[in-house]
Amino acid sequence: MYILGIETSCDETGLAIFDSEKGLLAHHVFSQTDLHAPYGGVIPELASRDHVQKLLPLLDQTLKTAQLSIQDLDAIAYTAGPGLIGALWVGAAMAHGLGLALHKPIVPVHHLEGHLLAPLFETPTPTPPFLALLVSGGHTQLMAVEAIGQYELLGESIDDAAGEAFDKTAKLLGLPYPGGAALAKLALQGKPSEYQFTLPMVKQGGLDFSFSGLKTQVKNAWQNSAKTDTDKANIAYAFQECIVKTLVLKCKRALAQTGLTELVVAGGVSANVRLREALFEMAQKNKVRVFFPKLEFCTDNGAMIALAGYYRYQAGVRATEMIVKPRWPLTELNTL
Repeated sequence: MYILGIETSCDETGLAIFDSEKGLLAHHVFSQTDLHAPYGGVIPELASRDHVQKLLPLLDQTLKTAQLSIQDLDAIAYTAGPGLIGALWVGAAMAHGLGLALHKPIVPVHHLEGHLLAPLFETPTPTPPFLALLVSGGHTQLMAVEAIGQYELLGESIDDAAGEAFDKTAKLLGLPYPGGAALAKLALQGKPSEYQFTLPMVKQGGLDFSFSGLKTQVKNAWQNSAKTDTDKANIAYAFQECIVKTLVLKCKRALAQTGLTELVVAGGVSANVRLREALFEMAQKNKVRVFFPKLEFCTDNGAMIALAGYYRYQAGVRATEMIVKPRWPLTELNTL
């Protein structure tokens, strides 16, 4: 069967077609980076309008790549939340419009479940139960995954998510948008120096995160520096190391507490090279297997929505009305 996945939760327009027998047939993503760059962040209204303009051309392109006609689709999956409400409505409207016109079932998908399942495109694949680190611009969460759809929240950020901290710190240092990627690139030029930032919320013994205080440390360090390119690179290095060490420490702690031996890392920040290196090293030392999505599936994309939609479809999930949920805890999902 052929599942169309539609992703419009924020500033990427993504469409993909998943075949239950052959796997992913096609996926295309249009990034709105250039649109939002002059503002230094995502403008929700502009994001929504751009989704409207890009969805139909991307649909034609995706069908052409998959060598299918629109009538060949068996179900339509779309991101119902969480995300920007206007952007979500655009994807929901397209999904329901196609479903009604084609007389095909419509499947609402949780955006974070899509990210969590993205590593399943790779070989080998993780098998529940496993620990999941969801780390992106909007979320930093540790989840115990007993089965697909059965998620227990172990810890989360009480303020800024890790990706959000990357972006805000990059803006503080005057780096171009999107800031997270620019900061990670700059950190490669930095070296260990007098900049030593305190790892946040590691002495308490829990699994929650907090990165707002780290931003304050960076701000003070930058203001008190000579503001040279060397200072900027060294601060970027120290900041990234602090984030990475904190994430690795909390993952190691969660693995020890749960007794799980597999770790899935997903979300935009999972593309960070330094984080991947550090988690692979931790996994080897602790005899744990760690799984990452392919780089193209780290950021928002329709492929992960099509895959999650397939699992939800198989479990009998159907949309009975057009609805979106800008705030939607992953733990509210039903076990498949």
